Amino acid sequence: MTSSSAPSRKALSKIACNRLQKELVEWQVNPPAGFKHKVTDNLQRWIIEVVGAAGTLYANETYQLQVDFPEHYPMEAPQVIFIPPAPLHPHIYSNGHICLDILYDSWSPAMTVSSVCISILSMLSSSVAKQRPADNDRYVKNCKNGRSPKETRWWFHDDKV
Repeated sequence: MTSSSAPSRKALSKIACNRLQKELVEWQVNPPAGFKHKVTDNLQRWIIEVVGAAGTLYANETYQLQVDFPEHYPMEAPQVIFIPPAPLHPHIYSNGHICLDILYDSWSPAMTVSSVCISILSMLSSSVAKQRPADNDRYVKNCKNGRSPKETRWWFHDDKV
């Protein structure tokens, strides 16, 4: 991807940098089960490998999450998407966007990358069907030009999946 097609991102604030460095150290000491942080020199974008939990529909399947941190993290939620191919799941679109309230309206600065990862794994683990959201094709078509999932007005009406 060329830099011209990427949305312009502001550099992380000092608070965001300090917080992320602290989270990175904590991650290295105590990584959440089922996740591997791929080390890069970019503090603003983390690539995280996810392995489906044993005994679930996604057991032993490996996916990658891309976590992009905004200038004012943790006051603002990170953007978290699956790098395609994304898992087949009723709340995950084929372009990797994830419909999960804590990534948007229910975000709290007390949350960490680890807690977000655990929530995503729990969402995967509780799924009873490998399928795309009903409106997948329409949604993906409307997300052209690298639109961020944070620009979507999500409806969180189904907490059973």
